[in-house]
Amino acid sequence: MFKRIFITLIIFFQFISFNGNSTNPIDTLRFGVEYYSNFEDNLDSLLNLWYIKNSLKTDYSANYENEFTDVPEFSDSVYIERLKNIPSVVELNYNPIVRNYIHVYTKKRRENVQAMIGLSDYYFPIIEEIFEGYGIPTELKYMAVIESALNPRAVSRVGATGMWQFMYGTARMYNLTINSYVDERRDPVKSAHAAAKFMQDLYSMFNDWTLVIAAYNCGPGNVNKAIRRTGGKRDFWELYYHLPRETRGYVPAFIAAAYTMNYYKEHYISPVIPEISIATDTLMISDNLHLKQISDVLGIPLQQIRDLNPQYKIDIIPAKGHSYPITLPMNFTGKFITFKDSIFSYKDSIFFTADNTIKSPQKSYYIPTAPTGREKLVYTVKSGDNLGFIAAWYNVGLSDLRYWNNIRGNTIRSGQNIVVYVPKKSAGKYSDINSLSFEEKQQRIGKSGTPPDEIISQPATGNYVYYTVRSGDTLWEIAKRYPGVTETEIMKLNNMTSGRSLKAGQTIKIKPKG
Repeated sequence: MFKRIFITLIIFFQFISFNGNSTNPIDTLRFGVEYYSNFEDNLDSLLNLWYIKNSLKTDYSANYENEFTDVPEFSDSVYIERLKNIPSVVELNYNPIVRNYIHVYTKKRRENVQAMIGLSDYYFPIIEEIFEGYGIPTELKYMAVIESALNPRAVSRVGATGMWQFMYGTARMYNLTINSYVDERRDPVKSAHAAAKFMQDLYSMFNDWTLVIAAYNCGPGNVNKAIRRTGGKRDFWELYYHLPRETRGYVPAFIAAAYTMNYYKEHYISPVIPEISIATDTLMISDNLHLKQISDVLGIPLQQIRDLNPQYKIDIIPAKGHSYPITLPMNFTGKFITFKDSIFSYKDSIFFTADNTIKSPQKSYYIPTAPTGREKLVYTVKSGDNLGFIAAWYNVGLSDLRYWNNIRGNTIRSGQNIVVYVPKKSAGKYSDINSLSFEEKQQRIGKSGTPPDEIISQPATGNYVYYTVRSGDTLWEIAKRYPGVTETEIMKLNNMTSGRSLKAGQTIKIKPKG
């Protein structure tokens, strides 16, 4: 107990020293600044949803702002007592960092938070039911507040998507479909199932829900590193300064979100009830359907259908040979069933033409226009080459190299000819690269001359090998080198949350089969 009080005092004095003479404590908040920026972006994005924009235009009667001009602020003892009274298996500790985040919700963005609180009536029951089924504490639903501001279309600066902010690799690990038509990271139901499974896995590692919250943000690897660096301590506040900066703010923000969602009335914040039907129903679709077909036949605003079904990226439900759900307001589901044939046949020749489904192959060639002032060279791929190496050897952009050769991703094969456009005045400098050895090409750019196939170390105990990541490597390419190994297995073995975790020079552990 004394130790925890001591740590809290240290954090308090750090907070005071950062705060200086500023009149706005948020301006000097140095803990979790990336989280705070993401939260504001997601909240602003939330306000652009159809049902929120329409709600904000209405004059809702229970608006406390019309009755009270002063924004209330309470003493620390009041915040502490209120946090104690929230039913939670997760420890809801209090300190000046938590107070700062409470002020973010209840003072700085209070008007916008009204919309988020109103929307919680729609999303929280969905999340609670799913979490109950997995044995996840229902109060972890507040993580969706700090992840996305309850915005199913939220996208972070690094590509994390949806209400639960899944990166691509983690989403695929938990069986979320992502393709040109569908992104189930944005599906409120399926993404909540995936989040619950992820939390289950994290709890099996740490046996502590606060550490689960931290690991959800920064990955289990970073939490394990913090535990090792503190000699095995497993209390979040004792790990605090050994965690990434964003994660330091993430748990306090979670506590502040739990406080705000329970005590917003005491701060005179009234929910903006969204123009979204709280009563909805879900139907399964087993043939291709365009959202505009539903909108035009049933008279539902297209944007409202989109916001109820944010997982459909281009308004098409690609259900030919595969069933997909459609969520509609309850008062329209009966009409959908009654007019189902009319909906599917409505302008179907425009939305889904036979010509767009069946095409015969035509003889054609991809010939990009040569960039002005550049000369064309041809490089023949050798064993062990990758696009990252080739781009570096010719000093061109990787995306340019893909464009010039009509390549998607990073897959190339030995013997393949790669077109490269280099400045005409420098063409002579690069003309002999195709005939050089790997070591000579690497030396040209000041890199190690170790051939790619020699970068793997000797097997470790337990039949593991260690692989040093090279520039341009992907998990898929690395997995192909080893019998029976999958991307998912590599990620789990190395505590990765996505394939984006790969960095050149990083050493990863692999267990080949057979």
